[in-house]
Amino acid sequence: MERLAWLMAASWLAFLLSWWMVSRFVRLSETRRIRSRLLAEAGRGEGNKKKNAPGLLVQEDHHTGRLILRLIARFALKERLQAFLEQAGLRWHVARLLHASLALYLVTFAGIWHGLPRLRPLALVLAAGPAMLPLGYVWRRRQIRLRRFEEQFPEALEFVSRSMRAGHAFSVALEMLNKEFPDPLGGEFRRAFDEHNLGLPLDVALQKLAARIPLMDVQFFVSAVLLQKRTGGNLAEVLDKLAYVIRERFKLRGRIRAISAHGRMTGLALSLIPAGVAAVMFIGNRDYVTFFFTDPTGQWMLGGALILQLIGYAAMRKIVAIEI
Repeated sequence: MERLAWLMAASWLAFLLSWWMVSRFVRLSETRRIRSRLLAEAGRGEGNKKKNAPGLLVQEDHHTGRLILRLIARFALKERLQAFLEQAGLRWHVARLLHASLALYLVTFAGIWHGLPRLRPLALVLAAGPAMLPLGYVWRRRQIRLRRFEEQFPEALEFVSRSMRAGHAFSVALEMLNKEFPDPLGGEFRRAFDEHNLGLPLDVALQKLAARIPLMDVQFFVSAVLLQKRTGGNLAEVLDKLAYVIRERFKLRGRIRAISAHGRMTGLALSLIPAGVAAVMFIGNRDYVTFFFTDPTGQWMLGGALILQLIGYAAMRKIVAIEI
């Protein structure tokens, strides 16, 4: 009993500590964002203005003593995670994301340890599922945002082409995109225009746009603009052809999704069959199914089956996911 009391006290202490860390980063996020931008503006001299041009990315000081940030910096993960958050359209710090995952992990581990004693051997593994929820949310937001950008992009290219044919400069067309198109496309091009307006060369601003939006079409667009700037040519015609190619690829992607619908439905059905069979057997012979939840051997078998089921579903999704 004394050991159990100590474990409960340690779990609650971990929960309170995690909650404090998350609330602290949520409360001070706006202050850190403003401070980092002010320090960046004040610390940039006129001599290195081009080298340290305003990137509008959320910066984090590695010398603040934060253990997690210094740890991930050694593995070169901080920049990747920050870029991941930027691509999702979230103005979060990496520390907030990591502390949210850590808090969910500790809370889930404590809940399994005290509420489900039979699953204690699997507590370390099972707690990793909820800990991945913040990353899953960011990944989902990123996918939705990139898909919306890709859908808006052909019309934006034609808009720039028409603007240039009407006599407007390319930089003016970028500014007009912000007024004519909603986010995410309007916001990203507004950001590129603001960076260029603050003194960043146009080619660097476009390259940063391509880094923020990891789409092949954006890479083609930036390459076409840079090539036209250096060698000349009819950029409006190039943009029209690029918009046509993107729309044709959308049509081809729709046909492929229609053809592969049978494979996707088959994978979903095969993934749901074990759960359906378990439900039917639970109705017919409850003792046979409860064995997997009450007996330690059954629990290990159930955990292994779930892991293999997830691996199989991911493999089937990978097979039918044809990139265009």
